Amino acid sequence: QVQLVESGGGLVQPGGSLNLSCTSSGFAFDDHSIAWFRQRPGRERTGLACIGGSGGNSFYANIARGRFTIARDNSKKTFYLQMNTLNPEDTAIYYCATRDRPGRTCSVTGPWHHWGQGTQVTVSA
Repeated sequence: QVQLVESGGGLVQPGGSLNLSCTSSGFAFDDHSIAWFRQRPGRERTGLACIGGSGGNSFYANIARGRFTIARDNSKKTFYLQMNTLNPEDTAIYYCATRDRPGRTCSVTGPWHHWGQGTQVTVSA
């Protein structure tokens, strides 16, 4: 079955950086869109960025554009979220996700069917 496992979260000081990873199994990774979301305390889960399968597009939500970069390594079946210039408002649980069907184009809206367990990111001095 589809499995997604996030790692790389932790405590970071304001202005710092983190690179989250999501390793995957159970589906044709190269062909599927993958995405990153986060859920801040007391808030709904929010889409940050996604990248299409088979060389498809990348998409960034406004809150992520300019500071966050999504990337994928098909040979490792792993994708990443590089986060720079972090601030306390970035404190959240970060999740990776994929869809049931292959696709080259993506947006963080719409259904995402499979989720990791999340990794905590805390930005604090």
